[in-house]
Amino acid sequence: MKQGCSKNTFYLLLSLVVIIIGLAMIWPRGSSGQQVPISEIVKDVNAHKVKQLTVSGTTVTADLTNGAQVVANEESNATLKDYGITPDKVSINVQQSDSSGIWTIILETLVPTLLIIGFFYLIMRQAQGSNMKAMSFGKSRARAYEGNKPITFKDVAGLIEPKQELSEVVDFLKNSSKFQALGAEIPKGVLLVGPPGTGKTLLAKAVAGEAKVPFFAMSASEFVEMFVGVGASRVRDLFQKAKHNSPCIVFIDELDAIGRQRGSGLGGSHDEREQTLNQILVEMDGFETDDNVIVMGATNRPDVLDPALLRPGRFDRRVIINLPDRKERLEVLQLHSQNKPLEKDVDLDRIAAITTGFSSADLKNVVNESAILAVRDSRKTIDQHHLQEAVERVSMGPERKSHRYSDQEREMTAYHEAGHAVLSQSLPDADNVEKITIIPRGMAGGYTLTNPSDERHYLSENHFRANLVVLMGGWVAEELIYHQITTGASGDLKSATQIARDMVTRYGMSRELGPRTFGEHEEMIFLGREISEQRNYSEEVAAQIDRAVHEIIDQAQKSAKKLLNEHKTALVAIANALLDQETLDKPTFEKIYQQAESNG
Repeated sequence: MKQGCSKNTFYLLLSLVVIIIGLAMIWPRGSSGQQVPISEIVKDVNAHKVKQLTVSGTTVTADLTNGAQVVANEESNATLKDYGITPDKVSINVQQSDSSGIWTIILETLVPTLLIIGFFYLIMRQAQGSNMKAMSFGKSRARAYEGNKPITFKDVAGLIEPKQELSEVVDFLKNSSKFQALGAEIPKGVLLVGPPGTGKTLLAKAVAGEAKVPFFAMSASEFVEMFVGVGASRVRDLFQKAKHNSPCIVFIDELDAIGRQRGSGLGGSHDEREQTLNQILVEMDGFETDDNVIVMGATNRPDVLDPALLRPGRFDRRVIINLPDRKERLEVLQLHSQNKPLEKDVDLDRIAAITTGFSSADLKNVVNESAILAVRDSRKTIDQHHLQEAVERVSMGPERKSHRYSDQEREMTAYHEAGHAVLSQSLPDADNVEKITIIPRGMAGGYTLTNPSDERHYLSENHFRANLVVLMGGWVAEELIYHQITTGASGDLKSATQIARDMVTRYGMSRELGPRTFGEHEEMIFLGREISEQRNYSEEVAAQIDRAVHEIIDQAQKSAKKLLNEHKTALVAIANALLDQETLDKPTFEKIYQQAESNG
């Protein structure tokens, strides 16, 4: 783009220079004398007012006796003698015409001609450039990453099993003959599947860095354009480049953008997206065994991919990248804090413990936010408080200390959050309380931060029911203290209702309906949204589901009310402490709770 602009600027400046030079050469040179008709000079000559005449071509310059000078032009085919001016009347100085007149004539005709030719030349060049752009419209826009410092597996924290799985791909790219000697074929396509932010793209770059081969990366959305056939053309060009640069890796990010199941979108078989997908399927299955090209794709929606993409011969190896566990979270935090000054007492393992459910990208953001907070506090190092504050900023948003509630609303918020905290502390299957605050943060007027004591891969019915009781704690506390409820519990009620419905319809945790699932999500691909849910049960079963959901929530409400009545002393003590301090950390909360329980 810059090169094209510089060329246009050069041509423009060149044209301006030619125009200025041409005008300067053909522009009539002015004289200091006054321009008058030739008849005036004849009168002055006859009146003996002219001292000397100077004739240059058709220009006559008269030097008057009073010191003035006038200039006139002779008429065509006329001489001074025709006007009655002879040398005996006045001194006549005739200047011989040089070749400037010839050059003037040449420039008068040549310069405009050259300018017109140059103008059309520029137009033709621009038109040719447009045609070249149109011809290259179907070319691949894949970017080749070959940096001076390639990314390797050491730059990817955690993900032990995925890295082991992909090490075979690296070995094949380095020593393909070892596999071919035994007749083994490496999978032609490797699909990286995992939630957003888990490091799928980074892991693909690490494979290329380990193998030291070219890495062509392209987003799936870049294939599809508004013009028919462009996507398929770009696919052909991409794979052609890959074959010329083999061994190499072709990485297609967000594969579900074009890899969705065919026949479910608008346009039928003539849909541009489906044509692009068809071309990918053909290209992947058309590789020879000696073409050392590995196609890697990344998606967080493997359920919507076309089955033809996942069959053997295409993306036949699937590498699952899950959210990091506590150990892996610690490794990610250590990796991203290597170049950041931390206080000696910073406990990254503690941060890893309270960030359950965070992705690798979230953890990177936590470390970055902590550095920003340290700069804001005019500190040169990052301490534990900065990291803990960064965790809450990433998960819930910044604090809104300037947004103040009335005294009544503050008190109601304190009892609401105290209700959550007391129930969470009193139920063995509930998550542990990490922090309570009535300072608004994000969209919440206050919040209770909880965290499971251990890493959970399977959630039990007791855990669900305990969390439902905790969710109902704010609603029940408001009713218990003020004998009325507010809109502050709307988010809790929404979450509780969804958990209860999932227990009934997805997890088979209803005694009445038994171990069955109800409902199927129908994926209609229109603007990328899921817009319908298919009901595979009758109206009678729907009524049973509603009754089961109501029963679960009603039971959670009753349990919450019973427990808060039993621990009302702790509820009041925690609420008063919140009104006084606004924020309680875990040790402070546990101390107040135990003292209230012993006194109650």
